[in-house]
Amino acid sequence: MRKVDLGNIGLSQELMAGSRLYRGLHIGRIVSQQRDLYRVVTEDGEVRAAVSGRFLFKTGGPCEFPAVGDFVMLDRCDSTSGNAVIHKVLPRKSAFIRKAAGRNRDSQVVAANIDTVFICMSLDNDFNLRRAERYLGIAWESGAIPVMVLTKEDLCDNLTVKLSKLASVAPGVEVIVTSSLTDDGYAPLYQYLGRGRTIAFIGSSGVGKSTLINRLLGSEIIRTGDTRNDGKGRHTTTRRELFVIPNGGVVIDTPGMRELGIERADLSKAFSDIDELASRCRFHDCTHTSEPGCAVLQAVREGLLPEDRLANFMKLEKESRYEDLNSRQIETEKITAMFAGMGGMKNARKFAREKNEKRHGY
Repeated sequence: MRKVDLGNIGLSQELMAGSRLYRGLHIGRIVSQQRDLYRVVTEDGEVRAAVSGRFLFKTGGPCEFPAVGDFVMLDRCDSTSGNAVIHKVLPRKSAFIRKAAGRNRDSQVVAANIDTVFICMSLDNDFNLRRAERYLGIAWESGAIPVMVLTKEDLCDNLTVKLSKLASVAPGVEVIVTSSLTDDGYAPLYQYLGRGRTIAFIGSSGVGKSTLINRLLGSEIIRTGDTRNDGKGRHTTTRRELFVIPNGGVVIDTPGMRELGIERADLSKAFSDIDELASRCRFHDCTHTSEPGCAVLQAVREGLLPEDRLANFMKLEKESRYEDLNSRQIETEKITAMFAGMGGMKNARKFAREKNEKRHGY
């Protein structure tokens, strides 16, 4: 039987060397997940697999469970006598993380080991600089390299203006403009593909992600949906899956990549201009709200930094700060921030106590 070329789908020499530490086990890459079952590609073909009982017992949380794109160690390379068993998830070089659904809101890995993430925005109603900033922060933090992909060029009559605006919020990030009207309208994406490369797409529904993926795959593998009257698309991807690209490499398509939260965003890269300005503030813990000697606020006053960009930075920073806290901790953080001008929570309590004593004549 012909062996599967795992190198084409991302198996590196480093991962191969690491797999040799687990004698008697076989390496494979997860291509899809449905509930607690996985489809895994090994050198002998595809197998169904589930995590071992020991793995389940020792796992510290959802982020440690296998995800699409992970390389794992299994007990067998076929599932003719039942599901293969996953005993180990090998170290990830990148990971997209979001809050899981449910009451406890644990973090979970949406996709792993991605080299390049295409952040898709259409050049019609979906074009939104604030959304681009959010996705860039998430992409940088994941460990993957972000590339902005602008779709539906044929619907845009002010491309130069939009490219200029995007450049102001995406410093150092490659921007690609695509169109579905011509056969070569997506050709610029190919420079990021190739043997061993893994790519993924994020962005709002209706921007043309599924259409682009189908183009790269050479067939209509992923169902596409019509765009609604309000310019928003209908969700068409229903499960997480990894697809092999005929020209080499793989693409990961997952519904979880669509609406990623701000979990672990790297704002220092997404807002590198603000980060550089902040290094010149008089106070190292400057909040960029009212402090004297704030270089960030000075840049806003001088028209060097758009006020709405700073506002979005502050919003995402706050969102990121609250992300891992429970409701009580979030409330404490908000109260502390509210009374920061009074010297913090301790002084605020002292102030409230003295005011109460005066009211009752103590």
